[in-house]
Amino acid sequence: MARHAQSRARTRLSRRSKAVSGLALSTLVGTALWAWPASGDDHNSGTDAKSTMSTTASGPDTPRTPVSAPKTAPNAAPNAPAARPIPGLSDAARKRIPADSRQVLVVTGKDMDSFQSRVVLYTREEGSDDWEPGATWPAHNAARGWTDDHHYGDLRSPIGVYPLTDAGGLLAAPEGTKLPYDRNGSFVADGTGVEGEPLAGAFDYVIAINYNREPGTSPLDQQRPWGVAKGGGVWLHVDHDGPTQGCISLKPKVMRELLRTLDPDLHPVIVMGPADY
Repeated sequence: MARHAQSRARTRLSRRSKAVSGLALSTLVGTALWAWPASGDDHNSGTDAKSTMSTTASGPDTPRTPVSAPKTAPNAAPNAPAARPIPGLSDAARKRIPADSRQVLVVTGKDMDSFQSRVVLYTREEGSDDWEPGATWPAHNAARGWTDDHHYGDLRSPIGVYPLTDAGGLLAAPEGTKLPYDRNGSFVADGTGVEGEPLAGAFDYVIAINYNREPGTSPLDQQRPWGVAKGGGVWLHVDHDGPTQGCISLKPKVMRELLRTLDPDLHPVIVMGPADY
């Protein structure tokens, strides 16, 4: 099973491309010890994650079935200016963005094998097809880059378009958080990451990416609709200054801003992959 943290780093991963020899080990606070993947793949927890969620938790369908692309406003003038789509995405990726989504978090990797990426939140007004970009933030993705066929323990982040419906963390939700938030003492990562960096605080704030998970549950929930071989536990979480095992990591300030900004009523999704996905 992949781990969110490892008790000791036996090897350091080169920033170019060295093989990663081990998975991370972390010790969770509670009445027993639990093992976690550092950034992606399965959590092996006895926590009843569902019971900790807000009763308002709900979300769109899982991304197993592609959805229609946004349509042009039916009353648009014949000579109206062309809509401004989200740049840097393929037509296939744009078509997978739900028609009712008005918040799209775009994560763009430097290339297929890179663990460095950048993140931009795009928004649009109701009835408009013009996407407006926000700030650009640096981020880390998985140690070996990206894949369109993610499997448990492959140390790659899954390419795709996924809803963002649920959040949680070790710390209390920032004031103004709109996503259902599970504050839970099990969000703990100890030890070091794949490059030897400390993992403390990595799960202070978490937003679940709906890859192989059930919407409307805590990020800690262990259900894997596509089977355990396809991995899971892929999150947005606090950056630990190194590559992840599948997640996307951002600075604490950015995570707090996203928690205050992402709104279930606007059906936020994440589009993630290498450049020009």
